[in-house]
Amino acid sequence: MSDAPTRSPTAPASAGTAPRIAVVIPCFRVREHVIDVIARIGPEVGWIFVVDDACPEGSGEHVRRHCRDPRVRVLVHEHNQGVGGAVVTGYRAALATPAVAVAKLDGDGQMDPALLTRFARPVLDGRADYAKGNRFHSLGSTRGMPTLRLIGNAALSFLSKLSTGYWQIFDPTNGYTVIRRDLLALLPLDAVAKRYFFESDLLHHLGLVRAVVVDVPMQAVYGDQPSSLSPLRTIVPFALGHARNFARRVVYQYFVRGFSLASVELALGLALLAFGAGFGGWHWWLSIAAAVPATAGTVMVAGLSVIVGMQLVLSWLAFDIASEPRTPVGPLLG
Repeated sequence: MSDAPTRSPTAPASAGTAPRIAVVIPCFRVREHVIDVIARIGPEVGWIFVVDDACPEGSGEHVRRHCRDPRVRVLVHEHNQGVGGAVVTGYRAALATPAVAVAKLDGDGQMDPALLTRFARPVLDGRADYAKGNRFHSLGSTRGMPTLRLIGNAALSFLSKLSTGYWQIFDPTNGYTVIRRDLLALLPLDAVAKRYFFESDLLHHLGLVRAVVVDVPMQAVYGDQPSSLSPLRTIVPFALGHARNFARRVVYQYFVRGFSLASVELALGLALLAFGAGFGGWHWWLSIAAAVPATAGTVMVAGLSVIVGMQLVLSWLAFDIASEPRTPVGPLLG
């Protein structure tokens, strides 16, 4: 990776100001938009890291030649690492600055830089560790969004709730985000997914450190830049990723880091569900093969196991929803 800083990464944009926000802009095929995005970033930002993810259009070189903003530092990947890899590179660079919050903006112009203050406020005020956009906050904000994307986001949002434990958030693939800089040091950045699963996987890792996450209402913007994220192409790998993260979260949260009555409810509930389904299915097959109806006792054992198991799992689910993080981690790190 090559690095072409235009100024010291720890120096503020200008004397007499105290900017507290750094911005990371991953760039891949955004040559026609990125300069305008940078130009619309206000003085509340002191550091801008443009990460050229081996862009075939040379977005990074384009910024070097045509952008005179002293806040900008261009980083270039020799090989494409995906949007997550580009953001992580920017995050690592931002760790060397005194910024309090680090925002991520796409370079295609679909994220309004004027909203940066709104996104950063809960993080700067210490009310949250991570703020992310939500394009579904109101009915009007989804106007113009493709129907397929609406359905896909609804499905992915439910899977994200299961895998992260953040039951009150929506729109998990939204890339307009702000995170506390000091919280980045707690996260295993090398382990976070490097491509389009990045935002969802980062939420999973934030959940493991009990970070407080808030949704910030925003309007969806769709310009002439086509989205490379196809819902049909990503639904299967996203579902598999969420299933893996759900298993990891449950094991770590309920059987490694802590053990409570909810842990017993989950373990016993799953065991009873498995036994009831297996026992009932096996005897159902035997009754068909022998053409003899199953006994009332057999049906009762299978049915009662499934009912009690389901009740225990639902009780665990209620506990899980209620235990969403409420106390920000960031202020404790200062």
